[in-house]
Amino acid sequence: MDEYKEKILKVCNESSKNTLMETLQIEFIDVGPDYLVAKMPVNPRVHQPDGVLHGGATVALAETVGSTASYIFLDGQKVFVRGIEIAANHVKSIREGEVFAKAVIVHKGSTTQLWDIKITDADDNLISVCKLTTIALPRK
Repeated sequence: MDEYKEKILKVCNESSKNTLMETLQIEFIDVGPDYLVAKMPVNPRVHQPDGVLHGGATVALAETVGSTASYIFLDGQKVFVRGIEIAANHVKSIREGEVFAKAVIVHKGSTTQLWDIKITDADDNLISVCKLTTIALPRK
């Protein structure tokens, strides 16, 4: 991995300390020119009562990777990013292992951004498909 990628991932992972992302053990693992990837373990911490991955935890992973991608692909020093709408379709359940969220930019506007986020398991089986809209607001 090149030095630039390592630096971005380090900043992303350090910003997760003492947040929901740390609680859910979300880790950023890859970045490219139009995408960001994070992973999250699937264990009782993120299960619903019947022992499968909770949809809310999946959505938290999706919003985390999409919002963070907006922050790094825009000038995060000049704007702050907020999710304004998220939609999720859960297509397969998972009981253990890890899930991976890849946020790919669909629209990169100066004010709003649209992300396609696919959640997969370690075997690349599709778990959920999410769409996230973020807004970038100027820092004052």
